[in-house]
Amino acid sequence: MKTALAMISFALLTCSAPLQAQAPAAKQRLVIQVSDAEPGKWKLALSNAKNVQQDLGKQNVDIEIVAYGPGIAMLKLESEAGNGVSEAMANGVKVVACENTMRNQKLKREDMQGKIGYVGAGVVEIMQKQREGWSYIRP
Repeated sequence: MKTALAMISFALLTCSAPLQAQAPAAKQRLVIQVSDAEPGKWKLALSNAKNVQQDLGKQNVDIEIVAYGPGIAMLKLESEAGNGVSEAMANGVKVVACENTMRNQKLKREDMQGKIGYVGAGVVEIMQKQREGWSYIRP
């Protein structure tokens, strides 16, 4: 009888204990590579970023687009992707240009869209993000 009472008491205590607060889910992180000179690929990268934000909620995901090599043209002032890049940045997507590529193509920051970021080497930036657990796509 004592065992049965002890079991009932234990069950009542555990059932009536306050629920532990759930830890918030970790933010998803995505790095997108843009290394092609094709406007269709630029648009696809921007569309991927937008779709991920819509699906997961932009507050639940960090997204960085890294442009290097021929893909750097996406970030030039006269790029046809300019409006899409500006919209993505306004929605919290970080967009960065590879300074190695800029040096090789003799581009200056004045040649690039405003408000983008810069990294020393685009490939190294992607490698570091992957090492930190970021998901990676290349449209």
